[in-house]
Amino acid sequence: MKIICIGRNYADHAKEMNAEAPSEPMFFMKSDIALLRPGTPFFYPNFSKDIHYECEIVVKIDRVGKNIAEKFAHKYYSEIGLGIDFTARDLQQKCKEKGHPWEIAKSFEGSAAISGQFIDKSKLDLASIQFSMTQNTEEVQNGNSSDMLFSIDAIISYISQFMTLKKGDLIYTGTPKGVGPVQIGDELIGFIGDTKMFELKIK
Repeated sequence: MKIICIGRNYADHAKEMNAEAPSEPMFFMKSDIALLRPGTPFFYPNFSKDIHYECEIVVKIDRVGKNIAEKFAHKYYSEIGLGIDFTARDLQQKCKEKGHPWEIAKSFEGSAAISGQFIDKSKLDLASIQFSMTQNTEEVQNGNSSDMLFSIDAIISYISQFMTLKKGDLIYTGTPKGVGPVQIGDELIGFIGDTKMFELKIK
């Protein structure tokens, strides 16, 4: 099982990070131990003092495929979930300054929270999936798939040029603006529309 994450897929998030919007999908990987199972709290690691949340639509691949044409990409997934890409922002900044890879800041254990349920894509308008997240009851992120620079199908097609996608692979499709730090004691709740997808405590 692979965890593939798309970076800077919302122009407003790229802007808040003082980064250029990419001209093609930019992706990175998280390790399998990064997956934080539903119902499990996120334990704040001792190697960082600046962990940020990034709420994202997650696509679960359910067919093996390589070199998938965009027009056929819809055949390779049937469910949509929600997750959090936790980022050690202080470590990421050090990596950027030194020109090093980001795995230490992105792929640590528990850094990929996933919703306890997935929604059948036939029940959603994939071109306009509204999602949001609250932090201690205050809404901090609100996004819509219509604002993605690269659609779900375009992402799947692009990634499959470089690696075979397999059943069970998860693609985190990027985060909208509003990312920010978490603290011990926080409660994060994610929604697709009005449907609660996850509830996560920071310990």
